[in-house]
Amino acid sequence: MDYIKIYAVIGVAILGLCFSYSSIASEEKEEKAVAAAQTWLALIDEGKYGESWEKAAVYFKNALSKEKWEQMLTAVRKPLGKLYSRELISKTYKNSLPGAPDGEYVVIQFQTSFENKKSGVETVTPMLDGGVEWRVTGYYIK
Repeated sequence: MDYIKIYAVIGVAILGLCFSYSSIASEEKEEKAVAAAQTWLALIDEGKYGESWEKAAVYFKNALSKEKWEQMLTAVRKPLGKLYSRELISKTYKNSLPGAPDGEYVVIQFQTSFENKKSGVETVTPMLDGGVEWRVTGYYIK
């Protein structure tokens, strides 16, 4: 009977370690994705719209031409003016998103203030592109 209790305790401890490792792994992925998103956003902040397209995920580039991306950002982002501040609100690791292939994604939200828009929310979604590098596959401003 004591052996059963010992095995149960060992089983619970192993299960706890698995959940803990999974949580740490997701957290590390989230941090890498946030860093990639911030680097990518810096290109947009500098008006380097074409370069931001080049640094985006393959899935993003297949869905939208470089010229169309530059037109969209010129129409939507440029009028907002200079970036004043950007603060991380949330980051959530996901294995699937609506309308996108299964993979590894992190949905990131920033509270942002621009010269001509005092309060906005940017949503940036990097994916683990080719299983190797975090690259942005979605960007929205509200």
